[in-house]
Amino acid sequence: MVHERRLPVDDALAPLPAGELHWLQAGDLEVALAAGAGGRLAQMRYRGVDWLVDAEEGGAATIAWGCYPMVPWAGRIRRGHFSFDGAPHELPVNFGGHAIHGVGFSRPWQIDSLDATSATLTLDLPRDRYWPFGGVARQVIRLQAHCLQLHLSVQAAQQAMPAVLGWHPWFRKPDRLLFNPGAMYPRDEEGIAVLPCVPPTPGPWDDCFITDRDRDIALVRGGQRLRLRSDGDHWVVYDGAPHATCVEPQSGPPDGFTLAPRRLQPGQQLAQTFELVWEHDAP
Repeated sequence: MVHERRLPVDDALAPLPAGELHWLQAGDLEVALAAGAGGRLAQMRYRGVDWLVDAEEGGAATIAWGCYPMVPWAGRIRRGHFSFDGAPHELPVNFGGHAIHGVGFSRPWQIDSLDATSATLTLDLPRDRYWPFGGVARQVIRLQAHCLQLHLSVQAAQQAMPAVLGWHPWFRKPDRLLFNPGAMYPRDEEGIAVLPCVPPTPGPWDDCFITDRDRDIALVRGGQRLRLRSDGDHWVVYDGAPHATCVEPQSGPPDGFTLAPRRLQPGQQLAQTFELVWEHDAP
């Protein structure tokens, strides 16, 4: 029998306030960085319109606000179990009996550089029961007048490791979501993605999709259109909440250590970019 272990230190529903904020600005775009709260962006504001659910709206639950990096895995690892190089591994569960969203979103990140329009952060990944492989994660955040560029990477240390990267933005509920995926991972009775992929079904969704990289993904809200782009082809969309829609670029699917294993050799790096571009939305 699998017994669920609730670990307050890394419970995804435990409170995590924003703490100290560092505001970056370029033209009409402002971004609040909460490095101590999982290296996340606490707010994105363009021409006075706030785009993210903040800590108060999210009830300060670690999992439920801002835009945070998911590293060294994204989404759920089924019951925290996976195999790597022929050996079984078990991660502490932190959400509904599964291990969710990596270890970076609940830990403070170090600010290596910070100026008016950019920041670089790093996180030394643990080598303990929460993550047995070590490694280092790095974020680069850059603002332009209408564009936010995010870069996330993870590098293996002295031993090989599996890896999946992503971001989890909690966007305030848009007027419209423009999204036309090519395929979808179905979910089983535990709500976990499985193979083979199928044609997309109608929403509401809490699902992982595969899209062509040139397909347009956008949110429309407050007279603005926010275009989302990534150099990956996996996106998770959660739009079942009345107050928010999450559109999450990832380098692989949930339970990716089993469904689509990606192995990093010692010293090897996995990287992904996420670009958000604001435009005026014509009526």
